[in-house]
Amino acid sequence: MESLIVERKSSGMEFSYRIVWESSFQTLADEIRRISGFRAKKICVVSDSNVAPLYAGEVEKALAPLGLTVETYVFPAGEEHKCLDTVNGLYRFLIGHKFQRNDILAALGGGVAGDLTGFAAATYLRGIDFIQIPTTLLAQVDSSVGGKTGVDFEQYKNMVGAFLQPRLVYMNMKTLKTLPQDQFASGMGEVLKTGAIRDRNLLTWIDSHEAEILRRDPDALATVIRACCRVKASVVEDDPKDKGLRAILNFGHTLGHAIEKCKNFELLHGQCVGIGSIGASWLSMKRGMISEEDYRWLQKLHRDFGIPTSVSGLTVDEIVRTTRSDKKMEEGHIRFILLDGIGNAVIDSSVTDEELREAASVLIK
Repeated sequence: MESLIVERKSSGMEFSYRIVWESSFQTLADEIRRISGFRAKKICVVSDSNVAPLYAGEVEKALAPLGLTVETYVFPAGEEHKCLDTVNGLYRFLIGHKFQRNDILAALGGGVAGDLTGFAAATYLRGIDFIQIPTTLLAQVDSSVGGKTGVDFEQYKNMVGAFLQPRLVYMNMKTLKTLPQDQFASGMGEVLKTGAIRDRNLLTWIDSHEAEILRRDPDALATVIRACCRVKASVVEDDPKDKGLRAILNFGHTLGHAIEKCKNFELLHGQCVGIGSIGASWLSMKRGMISEEDYRWLQKLHRDFGIPTSVSGLTVDEIVRTTRSDKKMEEGHIRFILLDGIGNAVIDSSVTDEELREAASVLIK
């Protein structure tokens, strides 16, 4: 077992929790016991209709040594169910089963389960604890770490949310074996984003170990996931509430979110991030911030892992209009993340509408 501590000791925003990598759920109860001040009498496992049949039973069995009452709430799978209606259903379930402030929620699944469960935990009884048990590559490298929670509101992605750090992130690496190929590619979209913004060496390592990663070699995946978590942890520790540095984690998301909305969530989040990353990389190249060689290298890496680098069925006007409605707008300007060299992301609010249109046009087949 290996672990990483995510910790911030600054007054007013203190947190400390462990990210644990295992090859089963066997030590889950032991890790929960290690949570400081743990006094729960009940735990609610929250999962979707795809993941629950695979792993809810195993998790319930792993939790048995705690001697707690274990309840499981299952919601329909799909981005369209990452909404307030689903949260309301969870609230009713928790109230009906008399969950109290000392009790705890456990998010079992991908990013939707993690974001939704975290938001419910942040708001139920003005806040109760939760843990993350991510089962997808995207959730393991990104969304399970950092404390951003939220749900979509109408056509606006993650428009309603709260910050709440988990008390534990427990990763059973073997869950990646059952991950559909498109979900695996989606996760790799976030992996490549992480390397692009903060760790060029990670991209170099990935480039030389493609075969192992594509066949989901456990050691190769562990190397990639731990590297991504170290990057995410360092950024979150510095800026837990997205007031500055943490914005670099949104590389690829400005155009990516617009494409995700315009395609009515037909594409997976990581796929859209991948497309958006190519757009942001192209703009970085156009401004002379990265070389054409590096831009082509990023394109190659995305294609090698089955991540789309363009989108069909959309117009430039659609993408630009939707981008300008994104919550990342600041006083009429888009807060865009660019690359000043691979591994060095910068926040830029000077991207013009014309540049945005050019970048969007590059992404349309």
